[in-house]
Amino acid sequence: MQKIGFAEALDSIVTNDPRYQREAYIFLRDSLDFTTKQQKKVKGTTVRHVSGPELLEGVRQYALKEFGPMVITVFESWGIRSCEDVGHMVFNLIGAGIFGKTDEDSIEDFKAVYDFQEAFAKPFAPEKKVEPGPGLPAPKIP
Repeated sequence: MQKIGFAEALDSIVTNDPRYQREAYIFLRDSLDFTTKQQKKVKGTTVRHVSGPELLEGVRQYALKEFGPMVITVFESWGIRSCEDVGHMVFNLIGAGIFGKTDEDSIEDFKAVYDFQEAFAKPFAPEKKVEPGPGLPAPKIP
């Protein structure tokens, strides 16, 4: 059996499951590369397997780095609205033979790991104004 390439696998995946855009899968592959490089820096060894929550943390960090405050907008245009969506994409890639998995890996590993608003919008939200406490003058409003 001939090994299928990434581009061919994406053609098949996007045809069979049109929920997510092709670019989302490319980003996911890049996020996995980013995650393994980050783990090598921390652990100083070769990383053999990335768990669902570890991959989601890598997705979070890489997305913030690549898209800044536009992460949610970009993700929504690709069909990604939650951690579970990333899990579905991972398992589509596993089914196509692009990603691997262990017996312990499950779609459940991707359920509610973090809230997208907290992870991607909150870092860019303006800080709340501090209410004046006792002894502090109230701010003057022009």
